Amino acid sequence: MAMKIRLARGGSKKRPFYRVVAADSRMPRDGRFIEKLGTYNPLLPKDSEERVKLDMERVQYWLDQGAQPSDRVSRFLEAAGVIAKKERSNPQKAEPGKKAQERAEEKAAKAAEAAEAAAEAAEAPAEE
Repeated sequence: MAMKIRLARGGSKKRPFYRVVAADSRMPRDGRFIEKLGTYNPLLPKDSEERVKLDMERVQYWLDQGAQPSDRVSRFLEAAGVIAKKERSNPQKAEPGKKAQERAEEKAAKAAEAAEAAAEAAEAPAEE
């Protein structure tokens, strides 16, 4: 049985509240789980202690049993110092989209044309 430590959403529309649960990976996100390990309330400020609550003993137990944390839960565990920090790299994140790249190329071309025109205008009176 492939175990996951992941978030199960609760709360009303536009007011999310999550339970951190140990669940079989084949079960639905908000469906059957084996054990509740903590809570996460994203509406609270980031420096609030109530934002993320975890039962570290049980989390460590499930990690020892081979449970794999989801990406968000692994970030919580990294912040708590339970697991080693992973190196994440997304080099495409900083790149602008296709349209923005096209606009930048057009702008650079116009700037080059304006620079050439200014250079030609500066050379013309010098020759006379």
